[in-house]
Amino acid sequence: MGDVEPDTEPDFAHLLPRDAEVATFLHHLPNGAAMGYKALAAAHPRYGQQAIRTSLRRLTEAGHLRWVKEHITVEDNSMRWVTRTYWSKEPKSPEWWAEFVRERHGRDVTDAYQSGLARVTEPEPQPTASLDAEPSAAHRTLAQLRTADRRMALSEGECRQLEPRAAEWLARGATPQDITRALTDALPPTVTNPGGLARNRLENKMPPKRQAAPAKARARVTRAVMICPFCEEPDTSVELVNGICTECCPPEERTGYVPDTFLARPRPAGDDGVVDVTERVAELRRAAGLPTGQGGGV
Repeated sequence: MGDVEPDTEPDFAHLLPRDAEVATFLHHLPNGAAMGYKALAAAHPRYGQQAIRTSLRRLTEAGHLRWVKEHITVEDNSMRWVTRTYWSKEPKSPEWWAEFVRERHGRDVTDAYQSGLARVTEPEPQPTASLDAEPSAAHRTLAQLRTADRRMALSEGECRQLEPRAAEWLARGATPQDITRALTDALPPTVTNPGGLARNRLENKMPPKRQAAPAKARARVTRAVMICPFCEEPDTSVELVNGICTECCPPEERTGYVPDTFLARPRPAGDDGVVDVTERVAELRRAAGLPTGQGGGV
């Protein structure tokens, strides 16, 4: 699941109470969370599968959710389809979502196979070192050797000279405790030159360099289509109305649809020639351009 809006607390007052509760639940899910209605129902403390499914449909129709299938092409010539659910705390129009899907074409998704739209933040600027800056972890580790063993008490000048070697230990994955053990284990009864001993041990016992992680092959979206969340049919083969295909929309909510069981049936006139009231009402509704069978009953 990807969040296409800044992460601020949303207001879902425009939704029905249950849908608003489900929307709040979805808003706080982490990127990459499973978005199937069965998985959501298993995680939600109050609602079951049918209630979650209905709320997902309403949230999609309201413009908060869209399901997008993306074709990923990798530099190693492998390809795969990935289905992602995109979430917006603010309802968006169908046109906005259509443009969003179009903009997915060509998007670099090397680091976002599972998490949908990745949130990228610029690294914070690092402060410039100054004379009164806090001592580094390497410097503090060397200065505190006197506490671990008084025979290895180093002067301030020795700590500064040895700091780059200790920093290299830390860069290779060692901890301050590792350095302390290496410099204080099995010491002779008398140490006349703690600085020289520390230098020799830091150089001779230096841990190996970390293996560099293999570079990831670049991956890009080469095709993106919006799909119905329930049947997964793409908008290239079925019509999606507010993100839902007409087949997956409940019949009673389809525009202009009147269930057959609610349509009035003509009844024969009685012996006195009086037409049945139900048929008369149906005629009047047809003349007014209103659908028959709604509000009039059978």
